[in-house]
Amino acid sequence: MNRNVRNLLISALFMTSGTSMAATDLRKVVDDQVTPLMQQHGIAGLSVAVVNNGKVQYFNYGVANESNQQPVTQDTLFEIGSVSKTFTATLGGYAQASGKLKLSDTASQHLAALKGSAFDRINLLQLATYTPGGLPLQFPDAADSAGTMLNYFQHWKPVYAPGTQRLYSNPSIGLFGYLTAQSLGQPFNVAMERTLLPKLGLKSTYVNVPADQQNRYAQGYDKDQNPVRVGPGALDSEAYGIKTSTQDLARYVMVNLHPETLEKPLQQAIATTHTGYYTVNGMTQGLGWEYYPYPITLQALTDGNSTPMALEPHKVSWLTPAQKQPANVLYNKTGSTRGFGAYVAYVPSKDRGVVILANMNYPNAERVKIAHAILNALEK
Repeated sequence: MNRNVRNLLISALFMTSGTSMAATDLRKVVDDQVTPLMQQHGIAGLSVAVVNNGKVQYFNYGVANESNQQPVTQDTLFEIGSVSKTFTATLGGYAQASGKLKLSDTASQHLAALKGSAFDRINLLQLATYTPGGLPLQFPDAADSAGTMLNYFQHWKPVYAPGTQRLYSNPSIGLFGYLTAQSLGQPFNVAMERTLLPKLGLKSTYVNVPADQQNRYAQGYDKDQNPVRVGPGALDSEAYGIKTSTQDLARYVMVNLHPETLEKPLQQAIATTHTGYYTVNGMTQGLGWEYYPYPITLQALTDGNSTPMALEPHKVSWLTPAQKQPANVLYNKTGSTRGFGAYVAYVPSKDRGVVILANMNYPNAERVKIAHAILNALEK
């Protein structure tokens, strides 16, 4: 057996409600999914949070760092990759609720350097929903820095008519986050760490992990077991830069399930992120979040989080008007960096959600499978 699994650590905190399934039964469901997965992929550490009717159960496995064998806990900080996009989207929704921008604004309205470019005809909603006309998944190497990205945007030409094709893109939603911060009159990292995260009640979520919290920051590992962490890049904070714990992400899920607990502008912000703007192959694109009718089959959820959905263009069908949060849907988002893998899913009508964080980038299909099994078990 892989030594990470042989030394498996399960430090589960149970706060169960009378209506939830027995804690021991849920532990078995999670164990049965996680243990073989960690063995198969050589995952050093993994943490799961299960939110159910306002209560949270944590299941922690393995180590945050191979070198010192520090066990994973619900306080361990993981890179969450593109789950960060949901925070960027929420900040954009907050800026709109605060009267600083409108999603219908053109990009160049919020940055003079973009005037005279293609972004005179591309709006913020298109940037936030990956439909500006074919911005790529990643910046080209020559443009992947704070000093070169604006020149790239100034000279970029759409491949498709804006608003017609979805092509998942870090530069697209990254620019949305950058322009959101411009509208708020603050650098993005400041707006995120000093405004949004405190208002959400998140105390262990960072763009830049402080020096006094570095001991909680898990070491990531690539597929060859080499230690890696995320490096700097153009709009990295906006697109994939958040580091957080399962405990804080469980809190984040709960405020998405119950935004009425927040101040009015944030209630409006979350409603904006939960709104459906267009559909693609059974998936409805929100702002940051993506959603599906619930209940959902494992195959449908896996297809929605597949490589073709991330790498290929898809014609979109806009919803007119945009669709407010439907009655029975599952919201989700995957996220990866070279050394970490994350997945968050929640069902507002059931008051349930799942957070899965690991210090290895393993296949999305495996993450979806764990969450789907947990949510199904909670139905019994």
